[in-house]
Amino acid sequence: MVKIQVNKLHTLTGHNDCIYALAEAPDPRYFFTGSGDGMVVLWDLDDPRDGKLIAKVNHSVYALEVDTQRNQLIIGHNFEGIHVIDLVDQKELWSLNITNQSIFDIKISGNNIFVGTADGLIIVIDTETRAVKRHLKISEKSVRVLAISPAGDRIAAGLSDHSIKVFDLNTLEPIFNLISHSNSVFALGYDPNTSVLISGGRDASLKIWNSGDYSLKQTIIAHLYAINYLAFREDGRYFVTCSMDKSIKVWDAESYKLLKVIDKARYAGHGTSINKVAWSRYNQNIISISDDRKISIWNLEF
Repeated sequence: MVKIQVNKLHTLTGHNDCIYALAEAPDPRYFFTGSGDGMVVLWDLDDPRDGKLIAKVNHSVYALEVDTQRNQLIIGHNFEGIHVIDLVDQKELWSLNITNQSIFDIKISGNNIFVGTADGLIIVIDTETRAVKRHLKISEKSVRVLAISPAGDRIAAGLSDHSIKVFDLNTLEPIFNLISHSNSVFALGYDPNTSVLISGGRDASLKIWNSGDYSLKQTIIAHLYAINYLAFREDGRYFVTCSMDKSIKVWDAESYKLLKVIDKARYAGHGTSINKVAWSRYNQNIISISDDRKISIWNLEF
């Protein structure tokens, strides 16, 4: 059994509302957070005490995505659209008004930006022309999370209609419709090493799917309440989940065994729902954000 020692390194404050969005910068020493107060903040893992305000928008921010190829930050501005920030001079390059709905997730592949919205759309935007290429209506319910396969040939969407829909990334033709969750799907991630897609959601369960034929391999009752997000470590050996039950859980990515629970009682963790987690490529620390308006940085010693 793997032994893990947990050290809480930092608690960062500054946001005035729940923190919903989290993205690592092209240089993984830095990361971004976005919140209900419309603030997007840049943080430095080497000196994390003071964040730097990058943008302030009128409505809440649920989604952030970094275009590492162009060194740009894409901000999902609820009830408006997207804002694209140049990360060299930290100025807005362009914006596009695309929706009057919430934007729950953004992913980028090549020249395409994929935006998942509350009215069941995946909106595809061309970064070169800065225009909408396609509206893909995939449900009457919200598109909550998107994931792109390691091979870059498929995009999966987790929805509030309890399904996971998988599309060919190039043609956007539907390939698979996965039905197993009993409630909204909030968390989705492809294992970087193996042919596996892992999903989680409001039913508090993790589903392990074979990403070849998308057959269901395993179901794990993983948390007490909704699983909000999951993230793999860069080497793919472990992944973390976070939940409305205020806990972070560390899992072995090969055996799917639970290795560690990080919570308020044991490690002075978050006091409310944890909305997202990231496993830093810079120092292998875990970053978590919460409804309690705080960011926590965790060091795990294996």
